[in-house]
Amino acid sequence: MKNNKGNILILSGCAGSGKGTILKRVFELSDRFRYSVSLTTRSPRPGEVEGVSYYFVTKEQFFDYAKNGKLVEYTEYCDNFYGTPYDRVVKMRDEGYIVVLEIETDGARQVMDKFDDYISVFITPPSYSVLEHRLRNRGTETEDSIVKRLKRSKTELVHSKVYDHILINYDNRVDDVARAIIGICSGEDPQSFPVRINDIDDFILKYSMNDFGGAEK
Repeated sequence: MKNNKGNILILSGCAGSGKGTILKRVFELSDRFRYSVSLTTRSPRPGEVEGVSYYFVTKEQFFDYAKNGKLVEYTEYCDNFYGTPYDRVVKMRDEGYIVVLEIETDGARQVMDKFDDYISVFITPPSYSVLEHRLRNRGTETEDSIVKRLKRSKTELVHSKVYDHILINYDNRVDDVARAIIGICSGEDPQSFPVRINDIDDFILKYSMNDFGGAEK
């Protein structure tokens, strides 16, 4: 932890990396974390709840928030806008919680520029092929959206170099990733977590060549 009043956890990862499932497990295992609900202009997916999953707003409403300085960060992703309300983040942090900002890499850089009390974690699938399999199995994406997300995943992985930690979400290893996040935020040695990537350049090279096959090390 970087100070005693709480902290900000920047959590990013490409679509299909499993961030939502991981965060659910983090909240089950620790009561120190609070989720920062973002604004979005995209339509709700099945099962998503207003004020819990996102605040679903129109583009006009979103731009009004941004124009008036009410967003910590905002970005456009696959033709939709996402943003983090400033006042809620600061309030929860000052109450001593670890405030989770589940945001894209563009927004993460904005937060890094505005705060110094943060920990940043990027979640990646073990391979490009595993990501494609996960996206297609979700059944919530159009073919055009899948292609865009797959293409963007390679760019996001390159941008992940600015994050403090990069964790691999292997299939059936959600608990390991969740416990790694909790441990990192508690000041434990990050080298002790087997899901953490130490050589990101090597991983990016293999990911870009699509030659992992999803195998665990």
